[in-house]
Amino acid sequence: MKKEVKTLAAIAIVAVILGIVGIMAYRSSETTKAPPVQRPDNTEKLVRPDSYTLGPADAKVTVVEFLDPECEACAAFAPSVKKIVGEFPQVRFVFRYMPFHRNAKLAATYMEAAGEQGKYFEMMDIMFRKQSEWGEIHGAAPPPNRPEANVTFEKFAQEIGLDMQRLKNSLADPKHAAKADRDMSDGRALGVRATPTFFVNGRQMTRLDEGNLRSMINEEIRKGQ
Repeated sequence: MKKEVKTLAAIAIVAVILGIVGIMAYRSSETTKAPPVQRPDNTEKLVRPDSYTLGPADAKVTVVEFLDPECEACAAFAPSVKKIVGEFPQVRFVFRYMPFHRNAKLAATYMEAAGEQGKYFEMMDIMFRKQSEWGEIHGAAPPPNRPEANVTFEKFAQEIGLDMQRLKNSLADPKHAAKADRDMSDGRALGVRATPTFFVNGRQMTRLDEGNLRSMINEEIRKGQ
């Protein structure tokens, strides 16, 4: 009987030792696990140093719009954007290109050239307001890179008071088209598939609605308080 007790005690001790060893081994494996995979930081793809912006650079809330100057929905939503910009002076708004349509890239180069004369937003505004004069969907679009398109956009440039010789010199620089291409590449990487697409502090707005955009902005403002 004593022998059986000793045997059982020995087994129990061995079981305890094996349990301790097992726990230590498990904890060791936990501490040596590879760290969780981090999602790539898309901050750079959302806002580039040369992006046109409105609002304070150090704003706690940033709204990024990917737009196509030839897009009917962008033109229709533009007054809502203007209204919201006025409502939230503490928010930074960033404007990027997603030139899906045939003449959008050319339009973007004119917007950029106008920006060099301090008239970027004036050119954006007239592009949207008079989209029916040049937009493909309206049946008024000439083939891209043809003189007719340039004549239409140059008329807009004159209406907003640009120096036409400076404009032409600027348009000759390929950097404007390259910027539009870069923006489109960034947009695709971020999952932009239609215009306009908005991101509020990196969160993509999934339903195009003025109230929805305002709600997302207010939510981010409250988070920062």
